[in-house]
Formats: sequence, C-alpha cells, structure tokens
Amino acid sequence: GAVLPAETVGPAVQRGSTVLVPDVKALYASDRPTYGRQGLASQKAMQAAMCELEGATYCQLYNSGLAAVTGALMSILKTGDVLLVTDGVYGPVRRFCDGFLARFGVRTVYYPADGSVEDILGLAPPQTRALLIESPASLTFEMIDAPALAAACRARDIITLADNTWAAGLAFKPLQHGIDISIQALTKYVCGHSDAFLGSACVRDPKLEAEIRKTMVDAGFSVSGEDAALGLRGLRTLKTRYEAQGAAGLKVAEWMAAQPEVARILHPAMAHDPGHGLWRRDYAGTCSLFGVELKNFSSARVEAMLNGLELFGLGFSWGGFESLTILSKPVKTLAPWTSGPLIRLHVGLEDPDDLIADLRRGLDRLHG
Repeated sequence: GAVLPAETVGPAVQRGSTVLVPDVKALYASDRPTYGRQGLASQKAMQAAMCELEGATYCQLYNSGLAAVTGALMSILKTGDVLLVTDGVYGPVRRFCDGFLARFGVRTVYYPADGSVEDILGLAPPQTRALLIESPASLTFEMIDAPALAAACRARDIITLADNTWAAGLAFKPLQHGIDISIQALTKYVCGHSDAFLGSACVRDPKLEAEIRKTMVDAGFSVSGEDAALGLRGLRTLKTRYEAQGAAGLKVAEWMAAQPEVARILHPAMAHDPGHGLWRRDYAGTCSLFGVELKNFSSARVEAMLNGLELFGLGFSWGGFESLTILSKPVKTLAPWTSGPLIRLHVGLEDPDDLIADLRRGLDRLHG
C-alpha cells in the first residue's frame, strides 16, 4: 500500500535552490517563492515565530547577527546621511560604520553609551537618518533610555534600530517601546547551542518592511533551511534556558562582586549598577552575560587566571548552554576604557556553585 508522509513536530527542512512552478506566469509571481534564496518551509516558520516573539508584522532572516545589523542599515541609509551610533557598540558594527559606510558617503557620529536624550540628539545634524541603540552595551553594559530616545527620534523623523540580543526578545520588546527595527543575533540565545549562525530584523512599519525586503533581494542575503531549523529548535527552550541562566548569572555576579580581587561588576540587573533603574523599569528578566572589572593586576596574571579556568571556555559569542569568558578590549571614541582589566562572563547551564569554585581558583592565580 501507499506510504503516507509522516507528521513531525517541526516543518520539513527543504534543501533547494530551484523552485518548480506550475506555469510560465508563476515564474515571475510576487506572492510565492520562485527561488530557494527567498526561503522555504523552515525559514518561513522561523520568520513567523520571530514575529510572534518580537511583536512584529515582518521578520527578515540573515546569515548572522552582524549581517542583520549591516543589512538593516544598508536598507535605510544613502549617501549624505548621518547615522548616530552608541559609543559602546559591538566592535564589528563599528568597523562596518567606519569603513564600509564611510566609503559610500554615510557619516557615523558616536554618542555617549549612557548619555541623556538631550545630549544624544544634540549631536544629530539635520542629515541624521537613523540611530542605532545597543543597550546594554556589548562589553561595558551601559544602559540607555531607549523608549524616550525612540520617541524623541520619531518626532524628528529619525529611524531607530535596537540590537535586542541581550534581552533575546523576552526581557525587552523594542517594537512595543517605539523602536522601529528590532535586531537580534539569533546565533546567541535563540539558537542556544553554539552551532549555527543566524540573525533577524523585525519591523511593524510596511515601508520599512518593503525597504528591508528589497535590500535582501538586491544584496542576495539568504539563510539555509538547516540554520532556520536550528533557530526553531532553540526557540522551543529559549524561555527556560534564558530564565535559568539569568538566575545563575546573577548568583555568580553577586559572588564575584564580594571578592577582594574585583573592582566592580557591570550588570544592569544588579542594584548598584548605574543602569539598574532603566533595567528595572523596562525589562522583564535578565541575561547571563556581564562584565567584571578586576583590580590592577598585570596582564600576565590575568591571562593566567583565564587560561586555567576549567568550566569557562575561552571563546567569543555567548547565549549557548556552556559558560564562556573573554578578556574584553573595549574600543570607544568618546570614552576610552582606562580602568582595570575587564573580562566578560557568560554563565551557562552548569551548576553555579561549580562555576564559582572554578572562578575562585582563577582569582587565586591572580596572586601568582
């Protein structure tokens, strides 16, 4: 007898470049996929899921978080425009602004990562087209009043974009706070297993949707069905992982804050942090990523501390199930980092008491 197709809990992963259509007219239809780069079953399911998570009407997928930022910026900027960017921005985005955008006649102006709305918009010339928010900042974790800044920008017809990766679409909803484009490096918490690259840009405005769609087609951005499926897999456990890791991260951060080798903790969910008031007002949870400023130990001692860690891997990225650390090297135009050595910790799903023991042994190595 005939074998019926199996029903699975996730959509089929279609590997296809060519899409067969029923007739000649359908070759140029705009209401159906005509080429695999436009996305098939798992990509469409991932887009729909991200729209639900972010409260959006459209989600564009990209092949990395950086591509989501650069793709969104390329969709709205043109020669002669000015872009305002937080001074605490992710390093590769700064490189894109200072290099790629500058070559095409877009000027980037950096604003203080914890500046007031008045101070920030005081830097905006009439040619300002867009403003990029990253709150908390990637390495130094400053918070900005994103809702107030979005409202002020809207009054001046400035498009706002927010990197929402730290909040993972769970703890903060940029589109609900007036921001125009919410961007995530889905590689991090959403995928959650350190085995896929994926990014997203979510919008509600039909005009922005059209501009983002056009750039996607013109620039040839595409996402594989396998990577979209890995994003869908991660979404199923996102809330559970985010909450568990956020709580464990706070436990580790509070312990670190009490250690004599530590100068301060950079974590907006902690009461002492300068951005805590904004976090408490706007956020419904916390990420497990934070910064640790050490006292003035030598580079060699800090390297010994990190090299000997057993449960914290040394590696970039974060948001996966495993704990990671890096020696941070913030690059800022307005406020160069001149304090003590800065490390970044990402707390995974290991037992936080085991992580604390690993860190205590690491802190002991600072003394030689």
